[in-house]
Amino acid sequence: MVNVTKAFGTGERRFLALGGVNATIRKGEFFTLLGPSGCGKTTLLRLIAGFELPTSGEILLDGQEIGHLPPYRRPVNTVFQNYALFPHMTVAENISFGLEMLNKPKAEIASTVERMLALVKMSELAGRRTDQLSGGQQQRVALARALAPQPKVLLLDEPLSALDLKLRKEMQVELKRIQHETGITFIFVTHDQEEALTMSDRIAVMAKGNILQIGSPSEIYNAPAARFVADFIGDINFIEGQVVVAGEKTAQIRLPGGQVLTARASRPVEGPVTLAIRPEKVGLRHADDDDVPLSGTVTNLVYFGSGTNVHVDVGLGADIVARATAPKVALGDRVGLDLHVTDLSVLAE
Repeated sequence: MVNVTKAFGTGERRFLALGGVNATIRKGEFFTLLGPSGCGKTTLLRLIAGFELPTSGEILLDGQEIGHLPPYRRPVNTVFQNYALFPHMTVAENISFGLEMLNKPKAEIASTVERMLALVKMSELAGRRTDQLSGGQQQRVALARALAPQPKVLLLDEPLSALDLKLRKEMQVELKRIQHETGITFIFVTHDQEEALTMSDRIAVMAKGNILQIGSPSEIYNAPAARFVADFIGDINFIEGQVVVAGEKTAQIRLPGGQVLTARASRPVEGPVTLAIRPEKVGLRHADDDDVPLSGTVTNLVYFGSGTNVHVDVGLGADIVARATAPKVALGDRVGLDLHVTDLSVLAE
């Protein structure tokens, strides 16, 4: 995608849904468009599918511009949020429908349907009508139907959103397995951060019609490029401060209370900045240790099963949260916080 824009309406009612989006999606990868409602991710998916035409810019597939082609002439298929299955047809008939419309030979259709049923583990339900299936089973049928014509790209528009939590997690694993086995490029749309981190090879985080950062789940989580990205992906602590010494890869930041922290920086910075650190990277220590960078009072303990979030007031206006497996602290205790330079980063914006 090269400088892709999409505007709806004209004049005063003109709304820019996408503003100059640029992205290269690699062949055979699981690529996720992640962002809040209204950020433009579904609009971008519809442009790739051909359901909408770009206002400007290019959409290329294997080097060929496809932005002007109708959906049926693109080697792309879509799995919709509501699955859009034919309730009067069986599982096998739903899968074969698209192949029949393409006038494929009957033997090829039968072979493909059998292969798709095995891929999504639905062989035993081939003769059952889709309105007699559970939500997870319907999702598998929709996936098999979309994969049957062997598209170069499969688009998935929040296909797991209607499933309950346990089934959604199971289908996340299944979708990744199917993508790996077929080798087809998947472009997945979701607003669920955990879903994106679990399934994706790379993630594009979107906001207000633009892509803010593209990277692996680890890069997005551990090295966010902007405050929005850091805040949207998982839990994080923000600390405001002023640069006192700027280096090529690190910076020394003075906090409002006078403490100075050293943090990693992707570029030389100056002036007021925001530091970010994940709760699981914040260590708990004795408050009277000589080299403790920050200390404060425990104000809250939030147990969530696999660990506990320890909220500490260090006098900066907002608590810093440390995540620990079995913290030996109580409300009102004085504790020290260990903030390692490699885990504390200066946000680029």
